[in-house]
Amino acid sequence: MAAPLQRLIPRKTMLRHAPSLTLGLFLIPIGAGLIGTWLPAFGYLPALGGAGLDLESWRRLLTHPSLPAALRLTLTSGILASVLSLALVIAFVSGCHGTRLYHRLHRILAPVLAVPHVAIAIGLAFLIAPSGWLARLISPWATGWTTPPDVATVNDPYGLALTLGLVVKEVPYLLLMTMAALGQVQAARRMAVARSLGYGPVVGWLKTVLPAVYGLIRLPIYAVIAYSLSVVDMAMVLAPATPPPLAVLILRWFNDPDLSLRFQAAAGAVLQLLAVILVIAVWNLLERAVMRLGRRWIVGGRRGGGGGAAAMAAGGAMSLLFAAAGLSVAVLGIWSLAGRWRYPGAFPVDMSFATWGRHLPGLSWAASTTLIAGAVAAALALALALACLENEQRNALRTTNRALWLLYAPLLVPQVAFLFGFQVIAVRAGIDGTWMTLIWSHVLFVLPYVFLSLAEPYRSLDERYARAARCLGASPNRVFWRVKAPMLLRPIAIAFAMGFAVSVAQYLPTLFAGGGRFVTLTTEAVALSGGGGRRVAGVFAFAQAALPLLVFALALGVPAWIHRHRQALRSAP
Repeated sequence: MAAPLQRLIPRKTMLRHAPSLTLGLFLIPIGAGLIGTWLPAFGYLPALGGAGLDLESWRRLLTHPSLPAALRLTLTSGILASVLSLALVIAFVSGCHGTRLYHRLHRILAPVLAVPHVAIAIGLAFLIAPSGWLARLISPWATGWTTPPDVATVNDPYGLALTLGLVVKEVPYLLLMTMAALGQVQAARRMAVARSLGYGPVVGWLKTVLPAVYGLIRLPIYAVIAYSLSVVDMAMVLAPATPPPLAVLILRWFNDPDLSLRFQAAAGAVLQLLAVILVIAVWNLLERAVMRLGRRWIVGGRRGGGGGAAAMAAGGAMSLLFAAAGLSVAVLGIWSLAGRWRYPGAFPVDMSFATWGRHLPGLSWAASTTLIAGAVAAALALALALACLENEQRNALRTTNRALWLLYAPLLVPQVAFLFGFQVIAVRAGIDGTWMTLIWSHVLFVLPYVFLSLAEPYRSLDERYARAARCLGASPNRVFWRVKAPMLLRPIAIAFAMGFAVSVAQYLPTLFAGGGRFVTLTTEAVALSGGGGRRVAGVFAFAQAALPLLVFALALGVPAWIHRHRQALRSAP
């Protein structure tokens, strides 16, 4: 079995091209997509009659009556969600590091991250709506409501529901990145020194650990900002529709039967990109200001108290957030099985699989497309990540900040800002709506997560194992397949599961690169959330959430079974 597999690993000369190939997969579609979006934004798209450059698209965009409200909603919800997410993560880690709650949440981070954004958004809408599950659980005995209250808790004009949904989904991601960064800055040693000098646990963490950690999580924070400002799928479920956030408004123009609106949509996509760049630039300036003020605070000498109240508040808020995520998935399952369920009943009168049975053909088709695209995209991303990391070790290379910025490029550039241009170029190349284009578009967003989840375990593997194998005459390829791969089987499987979950969650790439020819669980869930009925939407959204969770369960279970007779490997990270 090992011999055929060893033929697949690139030789040393080929392995050196892995980083260039990986960057090419990033830069070519993003760069071409940006060009393909910017040219129509300034009037040039010969296929639709735009033969010259002009500013008519911008005039129509800037005078559109929905633009001010859409832009204001985008900025307020995106910035507020980013600030709240970062503040909650910092408060929780500073107040609860080393506690039982901290370790418990760390263990369930992977399944929470595996649930796609759309599933969380739909479940949250079912949870907090006036006729949602929370209102049913406390009615009428606590509220006196016998009919749903006339309160806009979903699709509210201020975008608060969207902000809550973004916080529920982005906090686990930032928490994971922060926990991963703690091991790189020797946080325990820093805290031991701070406590020996009389600092309280919270103030000691903020003064000694946070300055070192923040530099490592800066790019993930920027990615959260970019996503929060340009999210489409969650906004279509939770945000107001008149007017919607800017990204949703742009998507409407792209899908409008009036083809002349493509120029206006392209200009809006450029504006979306400029808004993200501006917010990140302002955030960077604020970082510098906070750093200057923070230095004065750090050397001020204030030790702080025990921080019990702060830790309790942060732990409670984080627990509520994770509970909201869990309840959002649970209510999807309940609605998918619900028969009669009148308000204010806390649970359905009867439950069955009738809705699942009626929609089984469409569900099977969407699930098979999702499974194929996710598995292939995750496998390709995993192969590229392993090739890059192996090349890094064989040639004693180090990842530079420039390489990290390039790796994060698909996460920092709004999807709507380049996917339209990518679609235009794919149409001209005759590959629009093909499996290759669909999977390629997914790999763009899968690879960063796969690489980041695998890089730390790969680099932290004790190099003496490989050195001992080389001393016994094993080739570099044999060392990889017979030593590194078995020892890293669990991190590799988790990285694959992470990539699969990211692929399942892709909405805009499936629409643009797929050319409307591919139906996935995500596209169906978003479409049904707008008026397909809660039971049908619950079926597709629950299936969308269950598929990545199943893959994560396999990623944890299969390595444990393979290494069931090897205790050290079974408990390896």
